Amino acid sequence: TTIDRATMGSTIIHTGVKLDNLIQVGHNVEIGAHTVIAAQAGIAGSTKIGKSCRIGGQAGFVGHVQIADGTQVQAQSGIASAVKEPNQYLFGSPAIGYKDFIRSYAVFKMLPALYRKLQKLEKKLNGQP
Repeated sequence: TTIDRATMGSTIIHTGVKLDNLIQVGHNVEIGAHTVIAAQAGIAGSTKIGKSCRIGGQAGFVGHVQIADGTQVQAQSGIASAVKEPNQYLFGSPAIGYKDFIRSYAVFKMLPALYRKLQKLEKKLNGQP
């Protein structure tokens, strides 16, 4: 794990934080009390992570965002913007709410079949055999 020193200000790891192996903590980052971060996560500079957050392995955070208390970020998710409401459960890249992710993924798996059906309908509408 690497924790970058701040040029101006401070990089702050609050009490009770647990960091796994091979985590990159950028400059001026603040990690709230009792947050747990799994291996290979990356937190870009000036990001503020709230208290009691749980962050899965290989998750990534853009810089200069704030993450609300109690946020859960699943493994390999990408946080591209601030998380303002506490106790969110996020997944994907860019990360979205877990229920929305599951619904989207179910549709995503059907896209090849839906595309073939759409092509057949277009041919039928255009009078092609």
